[in-house]
Amino acid sequence: MSPPSAGPEGDRIELRGLRVLGTHGVLPEERDRPQPLELDLDVWVDMARAAASDALDDTVNYAELATAAADVVATQSFGLLEALAERIATVVLDADARISAVSVSVRKLRPPVALDMATVGVSVLRRSAAGA
Repeated sequence: MSPPSAGPEGDRIELRGLRVLGTHGVLPEERDRPQPLELDLDVWVDMARAAASDALDDTVNYAELATAAADVVATQSFGLLEALAERIATVVLDADARISAVSVSVRKLRPPVALDMATVGVSVLRRSAAGA
C-alpha cells in the first residue's frame, strides 16, 4: 500500500462523523483514559453493478466498514493519529477487494492543548495494491 500521488476519482462511499472513544496520544492522560475521536471515511469503489441491481451484495457494506474502523479506535492504542489513521486505512482496504482507495480523517474532539481549539486531526489517502 503506497500513498498515491493524486487523489482517486469515480464512485465513492462517504461515512461522516463516526464518533468512538479510544486511548490514543503521547501524553500520559491520553493513555490513561479514553477520549472522543471522530472519523470520516471516503471509500472508492465502482458502484455500477450495485446501481443496476439495487442489491447490497453488489456493493461494499458501509455498516461493516464503520464497525471495522470503530473497532480499531476502541481496541488498539497509538501514540500518533497518523499511525491510527494508517491502521484504519489498512483495515478498510483489506475488508473488501472491490475497494480501490480509502481516505481516512481522524480528529480528536478534545485536543490536549492550552488553546481554544475545537479539533485537531490528520487525513491519509491510501490505494489498494491492485489500484496502485
